Amino acid sequence: MTLRAVLFDFSGTLFRLEEEDSWFAGMELISDDGRSAVDAHAQAELMERLTHPTGRSVAMTEEAYQAWLNRDLGPALHREAYLHVLRESGLSDNHAESLYGRVVDPHSWTPYPDTVEVLRSLRTHGLGTAVVSNIAFDIRPAFRAVAADADEFVLSFEVGAVKPDPRIFEITLQRLGVAPGEAVMVGDSEENDGAARDVGCDFILVGPLPVAERPTGLIDALRDRGITV
Repeated sequence: MTLRAVLFDFSGTLFRLEEEDSWFAGMELISDDGRSAVDAHAQAELMERLTHPTGRSVAMTEEAYQAWLNRDLGPALHREAYLHVLRESGLSDNHAESLYGRVVDPHSWTPYPDTVEVLRSLRTHGLGTAVVSNIAFDIRPAFRAVAADADEFVLSFEVGAVKPDPRIFEITLQRLGVAPGEAVMVGDSEENDGAARDVGCDFILVGPLPVAERPTGLIDALRDRGITV
């Protein structure tokens, strides 16, 4: 079939949460051994838990674990889950709140250098575009801030389905009005984004590298698949 639409993941694909040292100014980690400053290693570990969460990174009660599993289905669950992780990581309540506020602020997210160009070019070439994201807050302002857009935003907390659930891809295809074989999903997770193949879409994997280290990652990945941008 002819390609008619390109679907994109958000975090680690189109945008990345790039921390600044100022976010951690004055923060301390509290443990049984006392207090310690949030150094570069601790910053990296906290950001990993916030942006690439897998499994149980901290101790969790069954209630906390259920909130964690369902965090991308609603803002309240998302807040509960991430604040628990940050507190269990050693941050005080006010510092956990401060760092969590950065995560859910769309303007804290940085677009990859080729994000805007790719989205504009695909639409110019008549291809439909969609952002398909496991997320519990509205990311549209991040796109508006850099004058980027997509035809559809299919966000887990709005549609009640989380990747790799096939329903989120089926909803996206229905909104775009394309068949599975006419679409390709681009993302940084083989498990979540690659699940688009289960409904019949093609899939392109990109690495969630720091923004400065992936200047043309989207362009290169699409062109390698024969997609003009």
